[in-house]
Amino acid sequence: MTTTPVANHPSIFTHRSPSPSPSFLFLNRTNFIPYISTSKRNTSNCNGWRTRCSVAKDYTVPPSEVDSGSGHQFPELDCVVVGAGISGLCIAKVISANYPNLMVTEARDRAGGNITTVERDGYLWEEGPNSFQPSDPMLTMAVDCGLKDDLVLGDPDAPRFVLWKGKLRPVPGKLTDLPFFDLMSIPGKLRAGFGAIGLRPSPPGYEESVEQFVRRNLGDEVFERLIEPFCSGVYAGDPSKLSMKAAFGKVWKLEETGGSIIGGTFKAIKERSSTPKVPRDPRLPTPKGQTVGSFRKGLRMLPDALCERLGSKVKLSWKLSSITKSEKGGYCLTYETPEGVVSLQSRSIVMTVPSYVASNILRPLSVAAADALSNFYYPPVAAVTVSYPKESIRDERLVDGELKGFGQLHPRSQGVETLGTIYSSSLFPNRAPNGRVLLLNYIGGATNSEILSKTESQLVEAVDRDLRKMLIKPKAQDPFVTGVRVWPQAIPQFLVGHLDTLGTAKAALSDNGLEGLFLGGNYVSGVALGRCVEGAYEIASDVTGFLSKYAYK
Repeated sequence: MTTTPVANHPSIFTHRSPSPSPSFLFLNRTNFIPYISTSKRNTSNCNGWRTRCSVAKDYTVPPSEVDSGSGHQFPELDCVVVGAGISGLCIAKVISANYPNLMVTEARDRAGGNITTVERDGYLWEEGPNSFQPSDPMLTMAVDCGLKDDLVLGDPDAPRFVLWKGKLRPVPGKLTDLPFFDLMSIPGKLRAGFGAIGLRPSPPGYEESVEQFVRRNLGDEVFERLIEPFCSGVYAGDPSKLSMKAAFGKVWKLEETGGSIIGGTFKAIKERSSTPKVPRDPRLPTPKGQTVGSFRKGLRMLPDALCERLGSKVKLSWKLSSITKSEKGGYCLTYETPEGVVSLQSRSIVMTVPSYVASNILRPLSVAAADALSNFYYPPVAAVTVSYPKESIRDERLVDGELKGFGQLHPRSQGVETLGTIYSSSLFPNRAPNGRVLLLNYIGGATNSEILSKTESQLVEAVDRDLRKMLIKPKAQDPFVTGVRVWPQAIPQFLVGHLDTLGTAKAALSDNGLEGLFLGGNYVSGVALGRCVEGAYEIASDVTGFLSKYAYK
């Protein structure tokens, strides 16, 4: 990692990263890296980044026998997964159970995509995704990778807060909290309740934004004080442009199927109760309540474990130059590697790189698919991790002398620039030295792309200034800054029309006869880390289904 001291801030390590995806507040998301390696900003082209391709002498190898440069021979492959982010690694792990003759290629010199765990000076912090929801698919992947004993889960009773009118106010954690929390007024709560049971305007007959859906169903207060900051936290997005159907499809479907949010909830419960339950894997731990998870040494443990199991199937510093259809069926992929140009033959391909990278690679095969993929927007986000002495925390924020809670979100209307803050040292153990509090802050997003013009010290100053308004004592000492990472293209925005655009890309691939070429990654499955893993199982099922049919052709 490139380290640069930032003026007036002790021990600041900065890194401007070329690719998507910091993790976000009350959910997590993971993006995947572009097929370029990058140097520090202010060099040349590529939006301020310099492209570096590692090219040695060219050599051509028959597709049935490819030399990796290390003496290994490769037959024709069943599948090549392009991109070794968390989606790509998980897809490969699942496919390899039935089709071990595969490869995962990665342009950068490390796997894991934007999962970025750093450990230094007694601190352990994340600069990409911060945590995950411990769903059964996520837990299954962790257990299958040998990480069961390394799982750490947050306190399910840890409060979340939203800044409103200068005060951090708790978000209700359960139904019994609803009458008592002060984030909303009594009229606002009544409006939400009546709307949830169906006493609200009917659906308009067109795709609604998150803002339109929530204001219509639950009222202005729910939107302005809960959902708007939540959208900032999860997507770093603008809820007036995000698609409710695409971004929060499960909630959208409740009204669609049940006539109202409550009606859909009851219908879903009834359907689940009438469906035979599949026995749960006894190996999986049972989380207590609604919580989030990580690993003892951070999220980095998962891609490391996946790479260990996939072994030599993972190829790093392999930059994909082109894909062509093979006359014999399947595809030929050409790479620039540290040892030279390599060509691979494969029956199927899964593209898990960001949509804009996939667009460039696939354009010679399908202009329509490439055009559709180029339409997805990734705004910039910065992750700023700072530490303060425990005595710097305002007295009213301490419980039994400790900062308790998951973190806080900041509506755009409240006069702060920071999107939100995760209480890293409160959420998981061994994240900071004794007597210190570690805070992960996010700034930027779809409504504040100007962060790209700011220096690291300016970002730190903005975060510190905001924290002193509600969490840190105004006269506390300057923070100890552990890391500043800027992601120029962070989280894909599921805007109105997202699903139609994705459908157009997939249909164009099919129309051009590109069977066996699959799209994956967070712009397909969802931005949360857990959704990337869940989506990996779904995409792997599609690939294995294709390969099983391919065998009989």
